[in-house]
Amino acid sequence: MEISTPGRICLFGEHQDYLGLPVVAMAISLRVKIIGKKRKDRKIIIHKPDMGEIESFELEKLGYTNDRDYFKSGIRVCQRMGLSFENGFDCVIRSHIPFQAGTSSSSAIVVSWINFLAQLADLPPTWTQKKIGELAYLAESIEFGESGGMMDQYSTACGGLIHIKSEPNISVEKIDSELGSFVLGDSCEPKKTLDILNRCKNIRIEIFDKIKSVNPEFNLHTCGYEEDLSGLNNQERSLFYATLKNRNLLEKSLIELAKEKIDNEYFGDLLNQEHEILRDSLNISTKKIESMLSVAISAGALGGKINGSGGGGCMFAYAPKDPEAVASAIESVGGRAYIIGKDQGTKVSSKKRIKINE
Repeated sequence: MEISTPGRICLFGEHQDYLGLPVVAMAISLRVKIIGKKRKDRKIIIHKPDMGEIESFELEKLGYTNDRDYFKSGIRVCQRMGLSFENGFDCVIRSHIPFQAGTSSSSAIVVSWINFLAQLADLPPTWTQKKIGELAYLAESIEFGESGGMMDQYSTACGGLIHIKSEPNISVEKIDSELGSFVLGDSCEPKKTLDILNRCKNIRIEIFDKIKSVNPEFNLHTCGYEEDLSGLNNQERSLFYATLKNRNLLEKSLIELAKEKIDNEYFGDLLNQEHEILRDSLNISTKKIESMLSVAISAGALGGKINGSGGGGCMFAYAPKDPEAVASAIESVGGRAYIIGKDQGTKVSSKKRIKINE
């Protein structure tokens, strides 16, 4: 059995999904694979050659022993959904997605794992990609009380270019636009996910609570720039306005993406505007990311932005023409470049019996 799942980039709505605001994300043509088979006993053995690790445990012992025990949490979430596992598994995980760099490598693994478990359960369910994304979110985020939103799990599970809304109910809408090539650039700097998430999320939630104390009818989805901000200091007002600008920028992108033929240069400029918000208001960019974006634009990219939580990790440039030149430019300043496009979501790549070296 072979399962594969893509990484993802966030085009619009970065650092907004955990506030209940929508995002536009795209699954990318860099994937993680889980290759595995059932064992005759009840052991789970997971080979991770990219990391030089082997993880093993037994189905009877699913207590968490690590901060992010995703393989155990995935099994527990599936069991709560009624799945049972008479046998354990041998599997190998390999990934072409930059690791811990803001492209959802961890979520792609968890999504693949949920899909793998569904296929090899005693009575395999007929789960949709959206359902797999939902369960991956439970296993990766809710189970460990982490502060991210749902974009990573849903975008890697469902694939393609999608518009995700989390309020009042989860909805995933496919967008048919063909955007062409992007170039992903890994800065090779470790990102600071938890620190930045806590700062960007918690401070803004406090800001919204202050506004609600003055206006109990405050709604982040519909409010305007005329909102009474008398209880906020200058920094808090700046963050509030940046959140609205980011929200409104996504709406502009949806209008453009709905067109039969998009204006590539305008779309690139929208990406640049998104990056300016992330750089200037949320302060999540770095000098190296800025250098990579600058040379990418000079080499012909039409726009770009930092991707993921920030403080390091990846950026991407929109390069529908001559992505090779843009990739070379990014590598000239120390980045690791990948030419990418839109890709499909999690899938069963093969059901053949596979031999795994133990």
